Amino acid sequence: MSGSQTRPVEHSLVPTDTTEDVRTRGAGVSRQVAVLPVGSFEQHGPYLPLATDTLVACAIAREIAAAHPVHLLPPVTIACSHEHAAWPGTVSISSVTLHAVIRDIAASLRRSGVDALVLVNGHGGNYVLGNVVQESSARGERMALFPAPEDWEAARERAGVVTSLLTDMHAGEIETSILLHAHPELIRPGYETSDFVADDRRHLLTLGMSAYTDSGVIGRPSLGSAEKGKGLLASLADSFGAYVSLLTSADDSEADTADA
Repeated sequence: MSGSQTRPVEHSLVPTDTTEDVRTRGAGVSRQVAVLPVGSFEQHGPYLPLATDTLVACAIAREIAAAHPVHLLPPVTIACSHEHAAWPGTVSISSVTLHAVIRDIAASLRRSGVDALVLVNGHGGNYVLGNVVQESSARGERMALFPAPEDWEAARERAGVVTSLLTDMHAGEIETSILLHAHPELIRPGYETSDFVADDRRHLLTLGMSAYTDSGVIGRPSLGSAEKGKGLLASLADSFGAYVSLLTSADDSEADTADA
């Protein structure tokens, strides 16, 4: 029996909480933490969907929500994918727009009593998210970006992912594994024979992805497996515990002292 038959809610990109669910969850914690998946809509080779980064971000966020008392938000589905513009179907918004969207969401959450926000980023090209978190933190707001490279590295080792984070750049072993676990029905044939390595990508921001790959793939998707995908998500959910502690334990005066 497929995962979509046994776990239908898990395949939904939209959280099914009611306002009472959120109220009840918040009553038991000193600070509520909201989790916002941020993906993209861009090419992922001929075998993964354009929505891959959003699906990955949502899979991570669902795993987090299953393990921690967080307020799960619906995803941002279109972000900064300008390096993929050479391929049909890719859609982007500007970094300025994404920055503004995140700030507006954070401000709205604070007005409703949720003052901590974690951005679960599924697309490496969303560089501006790091700036949003830095600026918000400097203003005394509680925000974090997840997963950090260290979280991905720990997950890679725990799940038995062979490809390094440098080589596994796009539509490779990690993304293929997560979708084989979370959304196998969305993967088309071809990942088994689409390996392509291009570790030297120093001019990526200037030339875009098309300068380094004809297929849109950089990585080794043939090494992907559902078992690795499950292990990756489990490790990331465990790593997230440190973020919850950081955002909920210290008060503002303690944070100011630590910064000094």
